Amino acid sequence: MTAVTTITPEQQRTVRRAVVASSMGNALEWFDIIVYASFAVVISRLFFPESDGVTGLLFTFGAFATSYLIRPLGALVLGSYADRSGRKNALTVTIALMTIGTAIMAFAPTAATVGPAAGLIIVVSRLLQGFSAGGEFGTATTFLVENAPHRKAFYASWQVATQGAAMFLASAFGFGLNVFLTADQLSSWGWRVPFIFGLLVGPVGLYIRLRMDETPEFVQSERVKSPVLQTLVHHPGRVLSAAAAVGLASISVYLILYMPTFAVTNLELPRYAGYLGGIISGLVSLIGVPYVGKLADRVGPVRIMLTAAVVALVLALPLFLVLVANPSVLVLTLVQVVLGILMALYFGPVPALLTMMYPTAIRTSGLSISYNLGVTVFGGFAPIVLTWLISASGSLLSPSFYFMAVAVVSIVGLLVIRRRGYVDQ
Repeated sequence: MTAVTTITPEQQRTVRRAVVASSMGNALEWFDIIVYASFAVVISRLFFPESDGVTGLLFTFGAFATSYLIRPLGALVLGSYADRSGRKNALTVTIALMTIGTAIMAFAPTAATVGPAAGLIIVVSRLLQGFSAGGEFGTATTFLVENAPHRKAFYASWQVATQGAAMFLASAFGFGLNVFLTADQLSSWGWRVPFIFGLLVGPVGLYIRLRMDETPEFVQSERVKSPVLQTLVHHPGRVLSAAAAVGLASISVYLILYMPTFAVTNLELPRYAGYLGGIISGLVSLIGVPYVGKLADRVGPVRIMLTAAVVALVLALPLFLVLVANPSVLVLTLVQVVLGILMALYFGPVPALLTMMYPTAIRTSGLSISYNLGVTVFGGFAPIVLTWLISASGSLLSPSFYFMAVAVVSIVGLLVIRRRGYVDQ
């Protein structure tokens, strides 16, 4: 993967600015997503009060899933825009839309104020977030890689590392608010605090992105009339296999995010229980993922991801067997930490893998479509699927079976990628 062994000081400064510029939007996207998932129990009571218990959670996670239904559309529109008009232009659009979506969530009136319209407002917020997120990961990752003259997997891995930072911050907010506020304070205003905090990221990220230059690779590349059409018509195998490979990365994140709800609703643990593991898992990703990226530069992303996927497949059921048999804050935290380590090992090389699979002219479109298809199918519906599986089967082990099924799909996708030579390594 490494074509250049030495770079100039100016190139080094440029790629560092690119890391910051791309990471700001990525952090805002994931912070918003994680906070919403973490406070699902509170949000369900405030915005869907007529649907108690499991039904209320299903409505809340249904609104969450709605944002993922529109992500592929965002990938098509914004990915194509990035390939035609530039990575920088698309990045400014995505972070502006994200900020609006977060603002709506932060100040949304509850059902006690506006009645059933409250749920609709939540859906609008999720749709804006989903559409913008559909273009964010692909555009930001492409922007990073095309600004990096060497160690592309390392620099691309910062997209995942900043997700770890978002998980750490969101989980820290969840832990602190649940420990230091009463249930009434949390419901009346406490849950809004992290969304308001998230609003601070948007303007800063927008300012930084506006000051960045376009990537050298995009400037030198030839444009195609319809990058989306070319991607879907000429590279369907790459799209489907890449989406399958994204599956395990996505479900790893969302299983960790589901744990606060699982802890309170199914394990009858304290409200803060699920957040400790999220804090540690976020730190594991923030610190560990760049090292995984460095390793991917040496041995290739597929080899690392296959190893992590097999280990995850083997450990999923034992982890949940131990947790269900010994429901405690300590065991829950340890399970989340193990999941966090597996997530870091598997997810860290994903950005580099996806960028390696597509030529420059359609890179953002191909990456965005593949990534968001995988995230939508395997991650966006995960909370509602997990909630339904537990309710329908009565088994607290059912999340592990869903996790294992997605792991198998991702392993197949990686084997196809390697066999068909979609990447060099």
